[in-house]
Amino acid sequence: MREKSVFSSIDWWTVLIYICLILFGWINIYSAVYNEEHQSIFDLSQRYGKQLLWMLLAFVLGFLILLIDAKFFNAFAFPIYILLLLVLAYVLFFGDEIAGSKSWIKIGSFALQPAEFAKFATALVVASYLGRLNVNLRDRKTQLKAFLLVLIPAGMILAQNDTGSALVFASFILVFYREGMSGLIMVLGIIAVLLFVLTLYFSQKVVLIGLVALFIILSLFLIKRNKKYILRLLGILVVCCGFVFSVNYVFENVLGAHQKNRINVLLGITKDLKGVGYNINQSKIAIGSGGFSGKGFLNGTQTKYNFVPEQSTDFIFCTVGEEWGFVGCFATIALYITLLVRLLILSERQRSTFSRIYGYSIASILFFHFTVNIGMTIGLMPVIGIPLPFFSYGGSSLWAFTIMLFVFIRQDANRLQIL
Repeated sequence: MREKSVFSSIDWWTVLIYICLILFGWINIYSAVYNEEHQSIFDLSQRYGKQLLWMLLAFVLGFLILLIDAKFFNAFAFPIYILLLLVLAYVLFFGDEIAGSKSWIKIGSFALQPAEFAKFATALVVASYLGRLNVNLRDRKTQLKAFLLVLIPAGMILAQNDTGSALVFASFILVFYREGMSGLIMVLGIIAVLLFVLTLYFSQKVVLIGLVALFIILSLFLIKRNKKYILRLLGILVVCCGFVFSVNYVFENVLGAHQKNRINVLLGITKDLKGVGYNINQSKIAIGSGGFSGKGFLNGTQTKYNFVPEQSTDFIFCTVGEEWGFVGCFATIALYITLLVRLLILSERQRSTFSRIYGYSIASILFFHFTVNIGMTIGLMPVIGIPLPFFSYGGSSLWAFTIMLFVFIRQDANRLQIL
């Protein structure tokens, strides 16, 4: 009786979008690494065969999650979070290094990346903490605790030299804003990024002159209204100037060489089409060559001859652009946007604060992955090496996103039982 009530309350539209994404992703993985000697899509010696196995296991995971009591995830949010922190600590000292990141645990021929599951654990613990009674995110003490819950796993992942996965945790700022945090923090973050980019693109002197000129103009406007605002404006100017002076130091001494090169290529400061800029350039060629309807399944020359590195993982969207064209790209993007909008709608209808915050956390994480991954394939974002959810090759990524999504689907199915 209980099983029937659970499955009758599931939002099957979300499940359908999920299935469409992983199936289309699987087809594109097959095309990206197609091997004429191993044409069977079920060949477990090839990436597409392994992805099929992980997909089947993901379906099993999703099904099992739907059978678990919805209250379990809130009750055990902190133990799950602590467990993942311990695993991250283990990886930091004893993990295996793949592609320059010491963030993997090898189990036979399979490599597991705990950082992917840490996003899920953090979403749970943030929702559990903020979902408690009388917790107000406008309170500075509460804000500090919420930020620490996010920064601790992010810092541990950053220490593993996995910058891309660590940056994903910045998406929680959207959750905090939804739950009452002042928009000023988001505005300050945007200003900091803007000043960082302007300082690199132009020069320290030019940006400082621009800030002083802006201060003078605003002061002339405010002096007639209230002189107190001028002092505040002066304080903001001093902070901004201090930040500008720190940009060059951070860029030269904190960022790695590959990170600096990628930022320079993205901003157009340097053009290294045969080196750091190779991936992005080949990616744009592949997507652009697809035209309106694409070259057809298995007919992509950029894909077939391996001109784009990591095409089954971080650059899987190139295969969509080349072989399915504008139509395929539009359909893929539409599926993701539909999923994100659906998650926001479901989040807002939750009767449980925990479920609402968790829903927004999942939507924010997916939004970050989707935006940055597709953005970097078309040259609008730096290459930071994060997968396209449900689409890119990889068991860790697929399982982690499946767990994230189905836990929320389970929460939504239980909403009518909450008074």
